[in-house]
Amino acid sequence: MNVLALENPSAITRISALAGAFALAAGSIMVAAFDPSKAHFFPVCPLFALTGIACPGCGLTRAFHALFHGDIITALDFNLLVPVWAVAFAWIFISLLMIGIRKKGLPMWPTNPKFIYGFFAVLFVFGVLRNIPAWPLTILYP
Repeated sequence: MNVLALENPSAITRISALAGAFALAAGSIMVAAFDPSKAHFFPVCPLFALTGIACPGCGLTRAFHALFHGDIITALDFNLLVPVWAVAFAWIFISLLMIGIRKKGLPMWPTNPKFIYGFFAVLFVFGVLRNIPAWPLTILYP
């Protein structure tokens, strides 16, 4: 059963939801406050560090930093899928906050298997395309 779709969540579920929303907000504040290109406490992508292959999430921290500062073009340059990730994170944040406050979150369409399979297919295709060293696909590389 989907925890976020429970009709009457327990106090532990509500507190956990608020803790999750707080963690998302705190992480967002850290990314907005510190430039990931200069602050070295942000984690690096292990796949990129070991192989030089950019995963579909490579560049997201820098992209969100640019997005939080209103630089949309730079954000898209770091990771073209940043709008998709932003919508997903916002949806989850709002849902967690609503569960904690009013006991009922947003409908969780992101947990629908069709959506998940489609999302992973998009991530896979994006991950392959951004690593092909031919123009114009080199634009996708972070």
